[in-house]
Amino acid sequence: MILNLFLNDPQVGVVLILSLVFSLSFHEFAHAYTAHRLGDNTAAYQGRLTLNPIAHLDPVGSIMLLVAGFGYAKPVPVNPTNLINPREDMMKIAFAGPLSNFFLVLCSCLIMRVMGADNLFVFGNFNSIGLTLYLFATINMTLGVFNMIPIYPLDGGQIFGGYFDRVNPQLSYKLKVYGPQILFGVIMIGIFTGFSIISIIIRPFHDLVNILAGF
Repeated sequence: MILNLFLNDPQVGVVLILSLVFSLSFHEFAHAYTAHRLGDNTAAYQGRLTLNPIAHLDPVGSIMLLVAGFGYAKPVPVNPTNLINPREDMMKIAFAGPLSNFFLVLCSCLIMRVMGADNLFVFGNFNSIGLTLYLFATINMTLGVFNMIPIYPLDGGQIFGGYFDRVNPQLSYKLKVYGPQILFGVIMIGIFTGFSIISIIIRPFHDLVNILAGF
């Protein structure tokens, strides 16, 4: 996936890889920082309160991202017993990750809007700056929306887990138990058939990037 893109178009590949590395690291840092502010220093003690990619990237998850087009970073450890309001605070910690990605989307889109199309395009195509900003915004929108899907082990499973526990405990239990298998199956179907449910969910938000950037 990304590896093939890198080989076919090195410029796009480099921008994509660097954007992913930073965005994933920023996402995990947001989890760790929020947990720290809410009273749990487990992640801080393990060196996760940093933007250094080495602290956050998982070797296997990174290789999968390059080869298969999906992957993961190392989960941020959180000890709920250190939190004042464990259920609410865990939801805040989980939401911090996607929120950080949406923040980066807004920053990059604001820069593009301020710069204007004349400084981002050359003969109808993105120049280097425009390409970097647009890919960065699109990647972060993808990461943010993907992680908001209400299924474990994604952040959305933790964010909406409390709600599902109250309104439909049976569904909540099934999502916790079978969530990883369901998510893996959906991803595999998308890879081998070309029909991606996840892409269908995320695609409208890519259009939102264009709107925010003023295109």
